[in-house]
This record gives sequence, C-alpha cells and structure tokens, in this order.
Amino acid sequence: MKRTAPKIKIFAAVLFALCFLSGMTVAATPEAYKTKVDRAAKFARAVETLIRADDTVDVKLLTDEIRRDFPSTERIEWEGGVAETSNDWLLEKARVLDLEHDPKKQLPAIVEVCEYLSAISFKLDELNVAIASQRTKDQDKQKLAEILRREEYQKPQEKHESLFQRWLREFLEWLDGVMPKPTPGASNSSGMGFLTVVFQVLLYGALLALLAFLAYKIIPLIFPALRRERKPKRKKDRVILGEHLGEDVTAIDLLGEADRLARDGNLRGAIRKGYIALLCDLSDRKVIGLANNKTNRDYLRDVRSRRELHPRMKVVTDTFERHWYGLQDSAEQDWARFREDYNETIRTI
Repeated sequence: MKRTAPKIKIFAAVLFALCFLSGMTVAATPEAYKTKVDRAAKFARAVETLIRADDTVDVKLLTDEIRRDFPSTERIEWEGGVAETSNDWLLEKARVLDLEHDPKKQLPAIVEVCEYLSAISFKLDELNVAIASQRTKDQDKQKLAEILRREEYQKPQEKHESLFQRWLREFLEWLDGVMPKPTPGASNSSGMGFLTVVFQVLLYGALLALLAFLAYKIIPLIFPALRRERKPKRKKDRVILGEHLGEDVTAIDLLGEADRLARDGNLRGAIRKGYIALLCDLSDRKVIGLANNKTNRDYLRDVRSRRELHPRMKVVTDTFERHWYGLQDSAEQDWARFREDYNETIRTI
C-alpha cells in the first residue's frame, strides 16, 4: 500500500500536464498557414470546375476540410511579429454550402471562397517578401556568392559554328564569288573600282527587293485563290469573377447597373458590379485578358508592369475586397469614393 500512493501521485501529475498542454494554442507560421490556404483554394477551384462541367461532386468534402483546417481564430507568429486571424467568414460560407444541396446554387458561394482564399494567399506572399527583406547583409552576400558560382554565370566556353551560321557563311562566300571584282589595273589607275562594285551590289539588291515586293502585291490580284481571307472573330460570352456576361454587354452597361443597385440601397452589390465593370473595361481596351479561373488578385498582377495603372487599380481592388469579402458596412460616401477611384484608374490607361 505504501508503494501505491507514489504511483497515484505520478499518474495525477502526468494527467494534469497533458490537460494543460492540450489547452495551449500552438501558433502557426506564415508558411504553414499559406500551405493550408493554397490547399483549400486548389480544392475549391477543383469543385468549381466539376460543377461547371455538370459532374458529380460532394461539396461536403470541401466544407469538412475548411472546418478542420480553419478554426474561428488562429495565431500566426514569425520572427519579429504576431497576428491573430479570424476565419468566421470562411466558416459561415461553409455553413451556407452545407444548407444548400443544389450545385448550381452552391456555385456563387464556391467562387467567393476561391476569391477569398486567393486574396489571403496574395497577402501572405507580401508578408513573406517583407520578412525575407529583413535578412542581414552577410546573408545577402552569401546568397550572391552562391548565385555567382552557378554554371550559367561562369565564363562561357567557345561555341562551335552552328548549322545556320555555316549556311550564312557559305552564302556570303558564294555571293562574294558571284559579284564582280575590280581588276588590279583599273583599281590602281582610277581608284574607283571598289566604289563600282559596291554600287553594283546595292543596285542588284534593290532590284531583287523591288521584284519581291511587286510579286507579293500582284500575284494575289492575278490569282485570287491565293489571297488570304481573314475570318471575323466571333465574340463569346465572358465570365468575370463567376458572373456570366453576354457578348453585347459593355462596361457602361455594368456601371449603369451598379448605379441602379446603389440607388436601391444595395451599396455592397454596387461596388462588386462596379469592379466587374472595371475589369470588363480593361479587357475591352486590351489591357488584361479574361479567364474563368482568374481572381481579382490575378487581374491585379496582370497590370503590375504598368507603373501608373497598378497603384490606382490596387486601391479599387482593396476597396472591393473590404466591402465584399470583409463584410464591411457600405455607405453612400463609399460608393461615391469608389466611382472616383474607378474614373482615376481609367484615366491612367
């Protein structure tokens, strides 16, 4: 009996330690959190593709993964910083998807989940870039030294003559043999032999170019069957952020619909419709290309090379994300400011 009491105390201490450790919250790193976000986004895009193809898909698998990987709040820590995330919006969308059993009615919510996860992934990429920029100068020098030791940065070896180079050299040698050369006597007596050869070469080259141009223009007139006909491109219906647009719908039409939504009090829907109008306008101006699987962040990356357009479009994109995904209350001044930013963005093109 005396040996049993110490064993009971040890068991109680171990049980208390396990309970205490289970209640502790283990913070995630930005890399681990981004891995979960990218995995969920890839899953959501696959579900969206299957629904659009009218294939059978169990949306419950997606919502179960969302609940498993994304608690209501989560702590993210990195060297020099910490943040608390809220996944309530994502969990609410999972609940809505579970209540709806028609895949076509589930599709808009799934598109919103894809866009939401893509926006989070983009923000995490920016955070990782900011963290990486804090490296010390010694680390940068070490990295530079490693890069310079790579094979592509070594002194290139002497290259052998390629087949095309050999053909070009042989053609130039043949051309040199065909063209007339001045006789030594004429060159010494007059000094104009070299200029005569150059003039003849230029004359023959211009004549050949003229003959080729005339053949290119005249032959299609003589033989109409050889004329290439351009087939008119048929416009197709477009899909922007999950919304189908007819071939005749313009950015002006979408902006007018957004104004109507704003007058009816649906300011959040007006901002979304206005953002779609902006993407439609940029597509009509050949600035971006539309695709069914592109998110708002993908379109923003498409204009990154345009120094004046990118900052203005980023302001409009951030406004759209705050009011559509962040469920921020929208007021009339928010819509008015969105319209001003819209016009400023178009003027930078």
